[in-house]
Amino acid sequence: MLRVSALETTCARHVIQRCTSTQALRSNCRRQQSGGVPVLGVDSPFCFPQHNSTRVVSTRNRRLVIRNAGGPAGGITRSKNSKGKEVDTPGKKLLVGVAIGYLALVLLVPTVNVFVQAFARGIGPFIANITEPDFLQAVKMTLLLSAVAVPINTVFGVTCAILIARNEFPGKLILTSMLDLPFSISPVVTGLMLVLLYGREGWFAPLIRATGFNIVFAFPGMALATLFVTMPFVVRELIPILETMDLAEEEAARTMGASDWQVFWNVTLPNIRYGLLYGIILTNARAMGEFGAVSVISGNIIGKTQTLTLFVEGSYKEYNTEAAFSAAVLLSFLAVVTLFVKGKVEASAE
Repeated sequence: MLRVSALETTCARHVIQRCTSTQALRSNCRRQQSGGVPVLGVDSPFCFPQHNSTRVVSTRNRRLVIRNAGGPAGGITRSKNSKGKEVDTPGKKLLVGVAIGYLALVLLVPTVNVFVQAFARGIGPFIANITEPDFLQAVKMTLLLSAVAVPINTVFGVTCAILIARNEFPGKLILTSMLDLPFSISPVVTGLMLVLLYGREGWFAPLIRATGFNIVFAFPGMALATLFVTMPFVVRELIPILETMDLAEEEAARTMGASDWQVFWNVTLPNIRYGLLYGIILTNARAMGEFGAVSVISGNIIGKTQTLTLFVEGSYKEYNTEAAFSAAVLLSFLAVVTLFVKGKVEASAE
């Protein structure tokens, strides 16, 4: 004999009542809409309003409350045309205009002015400025600093992010907080700290004199300053990704006999590749555009320790504005390329 539980009986009765009372409930819903806010029981079919409006749906005490945004219950009303598309209101147009105007005033106009000033006398003087030995040396120094900072901070960022995201250890909070020091300390103070450590009267001065290895006012000091200011970008991009990543794939790979390196290269790295690339782009952009820390520790020696940013400052102070704007054009071009690549990475990640 077939035995039917009380739960199955209740469910069957619920389905029958739902099917037989659909028309009555819809009629009741229309009556309630004409008089105010419709309130339906959990076993009632949805009632759809007869006009376009915004509806807010919430469940409270097993009851479904539908508030008509245009009715007595209030809410947000969106202006729509006859085709149901939203119409731009004066307030919306004003906000968009203010945003565009602000961006144009702060970003677009200065950038365009740099290009205008650089080519004010034609392409000939511009080419002459960017082929000068001092300019080429500044470009070389900038690229060298970027070539040192990006790989080192990439390796450090990946290692530190995995350590923080996957492990619990004493001092984890302190280590995480220390990663933000380059964001909170002024770059000028960073350069001064390095001078106090590695200068002639610094802590490591005896060791430096014994080895004959110069750090301050030389490329090694500039590299240390660049490494410091660009340290957080990769690690800060990867920590949230690693914390939210599912570990099932890694555990399955280890179960199949994969080594830690194989797991990282074939499982972890593909999952974090967009965040890693994003951090590398930011690190490279900061390395090429750094000014304060490098200015203090390099000495700004023309033809030796000048970067592009220092070249712009030095040329402008010497009233050689054409050379300054020519270097600024190259920096602006690199910034535009960085933004373009950054947008491509974000689009690929989505």
